Amino acid sequence: MQNAAIVILNYNGVEMLRKFLPSVTQFSTYPVIVADNGSSDDSVRLILNEFPQIRLIQLESNFGFTGGYNRALNLLKGSFDYYILLNSDIQVEQDWDLKLVQFLEENKEAAAVQPKILSFPNQGFFDYAGAGGGFIDGLGYPYCRGRIFDTIEMDKHQYDDAIEVDWASGACMAVRANVFHQAGGFDERFFAHMEEIDLCWKIRKMGYSIHYLGISKVWHVGGGTLNRNNPWKTFLNFRNNLLMLHQNLTSSSFASVYLTRMLLDLLAALVFVLRGNFQDGKAVLKAHMDFHKIKTTSVRSKNKIEVDFPASPSSVKSILWDYYIKGRKTYRDL
Repeated sequence: MQNAAIVILNYNGVEMLRKFLPSVTQFSTYPVIVADNGSSDDSVRLILNEFPQIRLIQLESNFGFTGGYNRALNLLKGSFDYYILLNSDIQVEQDWDLKLVQFLEENKEAAAVQPKILSFPNQGFFDYAGAGGGFIDGLGYPYCRGRIFDTIEMDKHQYDDAIEVDWASGACMAVRANVFHQAGGFDERFFAHMEEIDLCWKIRKMGYSIHYLGISKVWHVGGGTLNRNNPWKTFLNFRNNLLMLHQNLTSSSFASVYLTRMLLDLLAALVFVLRGNFQDGKAVLKAHMDFHKIKTTSVRSKNKIEVDFPASPSSVKSILWDYYIKGRKTYRDL
């Protein structure tokens, strides 16, 4: 069994691969594997012709982030101790991957760890996806050190530490292979977005911890596959957040949280409409409808620690309240 592998899931991302694979192959310690999610562009040809040192896994169609990674990692099962999941639109620095794996080797209770994720297009700022480590508030809303909603901080070395977090970003995270499979991998109902938060929640309920390591840095383009303002992304984010809560909370706790979330999400839909974003408003309503259609397929996790929000490093009850009412725009203000 080899120690680790960097696994990049690709779907019609030939330009991103052409731009960023050179830095990944140059500055990484571990072998790179590209799992192609049934691309119709020249992605496969690019890998075969220009990156012969990279192992290519070809999937027959687009199974989304969740299904694509599940299928690719199932093919690699038993071959590696650690998987390093990496988006195709990320630039890395020397030994970024080695630092993540060494952290997991030295901290046996840790199941996953993410690096500092900075913005590639907005140099000097944190990236939207993951930033300086992810958290969940008491209503299930995710936020990050370095990014709360649309407020993104400059990197002034304020998060160069190593801490325990609620979730690690799917844009770049190292995870123990055996724990990933024991947790059942990603929930394929999600397709894309928030699946890593759900996975980390399940892993934490198994008794492991999730971490952030600030001495490892990567730079993320973001929105390469789906723009943040796309109504389809709005739909996925709202629906998948409800799926995550339904799967991981007890029935009574979910019922209580859902009543509040339903009111807040309706308010969010109204705000979208008032701002002229009618499709986003419809996406929120559609998210609730679709959640009720598929929630019966949920299999609540039955791991050895039966708690709702497992002892979180974060103590924020409502990030919405802190951000919009109290005006606390950065993590250090909370």
